[in-house]
Formats: sequence, C-alpha cells, structure tokens
Amino acid sequence: MTKVGLFFGTQTGNTETIAETIQKTFGGDSVVTLHNAADAEATDLEGYEYLIVGCPTWNIGEMQSDWEGLYDELDNIDFSGKKVAYFGPGDQVGYADNFQDAMGLLEEKISELGGTTVGYWSTEGYDFSESKAVKNGKFVGLALDEENQSELTDERISTWVAQLKREFGV
Repeated sequence: MTKVGLFFGTQTGNTETIAETIQKTFGGDSVVTLHNAADAEATDLEGYEYLIVGCPTWNIGEMQSDWEGLYDELDNIDFSGKKVAYFGPGDQVGYADNFQDAMGLLEEKISELGGTTVGYWSTEGYDFSESKAVKNGKFVGLALDEENQSELTDERISTWVAQLKREFGV
C-alpha cells in the first residue's frame, strides 16, 4: 500500500493528538507516517504522492510557528501530481473572524505550487464569520474545534478519513 505522509505542527499538543488519531483511523503507521513540522525539512514532503497537512490557527489568523518556519521553503518543492489534504484545530467562537485561516494559507500556497487539494469539508455545523480556509462554500480540509465541539472530533475524523481513502485511492 502507498504510504501517506502526514505533516503537522503543534503548539499545545492538540494537533499532534489529532494527527495520531488520523493515523490510527487510516490503519496505523504502516499506512501513514507522521512528521512533526518542528523536526521536518520541506524536502521531506517530496517523498510522498499523498500528503496530509495539519496546522492549527494560532493567535489571530496566524500559522503555528513550526509551519511559519517551513512556509517559505515550500517554494522549492514541486507539488505537481501530489494529492494533498488539510486539517486544523481552531476556535470558531473566540476567533470567528479568522477560523481555520492557517489551513487556508497553507492550502493556497501548496495549490499554487501544483498540489491537488482533496478532502474538502462542509461548513455545515460551524458558526464563524470569516475564514481563509473556505473555497467555493467548503473548507479546504477538515475543520476541528476542540474548544467548542470536541465531542464531534472522532466522528468527523472517521468520516473524513473514509473520504480521503477514496480520494487518495488507497
């Protein structure tokens, strides 16, 4: 089976826990290899046809610091032919004007570099004002809110992973 590379940045540990849950739901480390953005080089992304990128929105619409460090280096990567899915935790109540912005910033950059976005997610069931992660009425990836909707996280991950398996063709 083709390996999926899951790259995540984490500030408080939430994104890492979500990444581990996604890995387990996919079938474990024989299917999905986890990479902490703090320890990764942008060139590590080149080794995968299928990528999952996880980044929380931090402060007011900013990327988590480890992704900020990799962001400019992404310009040196050719994402052509790669299918890329995104996820991120955020707080739709406390930060309704920039909910999931970091996910949107990364998706925009990687798409411009040739990556094909998969794993779009409905905005239904969320209450926010604005997001850079919404395109054509959907989130560009799995939006999670551990602050206000943690009881929905496991079901959302399960549904999203099933969708990704189809879209990745794995």
